[in-house]
Amino acid sequence: ALQEAFKQGILKPGLNIPAPEQKPKINNVPLLKKRRKELKTDFDWIERLDVISKLAPLAPELSVQLSENETKKDSVIHDELKRESIFYRQAQDAVLSVLPKLRELGIKTQRPEDYYAEMAKSDAHMQKVKIHLIKRKTEAERKEKVRAVRTQKKLQKALQAQAKVAKQNAKKELMDEVKKYRKGQTKDLSFLEDKPKPKPVQKKAGQQNKKSVLKRRYKDSKFGYGGKKKGSKRNTRDSTSGFE
Repeated sequence: ALQEAFKQGILKPGLNIPAPEQKPKINNVPLLKKRRKELKTDFDWIERLDVISKLAPLAPELSVQLSENETKKDSVIHDELKRESIFYRQAQDAVLSVLPKLRELGIKTQRPEDYYAEMAKSDAHMQKVKIHLIKRKTEAERKEKVRAVRTQKKLQKALQAQAKVAKQNAKKELMDEVKKYRKGQTKDLSFLEDKPKPKPVQKKAGQQNKKSVLKRRYKDSKFGYGGKKKGSKRNTRDSTSGFE
């Protein structure tokens, strides 16, 4: 097909690659103004706070120093410090131009003297945080109580085991003494007697009432000094060996 078109002279220089189609440029000014008018809002300036700012003037000593150090080759693009200084001066000029307008409108621009901070979180969020902290504290207290109860139970078990071992040892010693007595290895029956209880701590002189002391003496003379009464009149080795 290309050869036939070449023979017929249809193919010509520049036509073998299709040229891109050029879109017509449309600049409908009346329609753009109409759309702009539709999008425009009539908000007050306090709702918009738009301002056109320039660079705030520098202090005299800084301006002289800056003019001496500047050269024609200096560029804001490559000088980061100078670029940041321009941003700062532009923001400073915006503040200086807006503050008088805000004061004219009666809008406060400063915090009161007793104002310390502003919460970044809402009251609802802080209430959730408070509930969470209380929950964590309650849970920690509950765990501490459970740990204390568990420790107390372990201590009670240890004391019970210790008392059981002591009881078993005492029983074993008693059985050993009984076996020795049966085999004739010993004739001492003192192991059958109850071990003397520790005497109560005596109060200091002058603390006891005279009447109570007399009453105590009367009861001691009548009933004895306490302790085991059963079998107290039985013969022992000492009482039987005293006869000649």
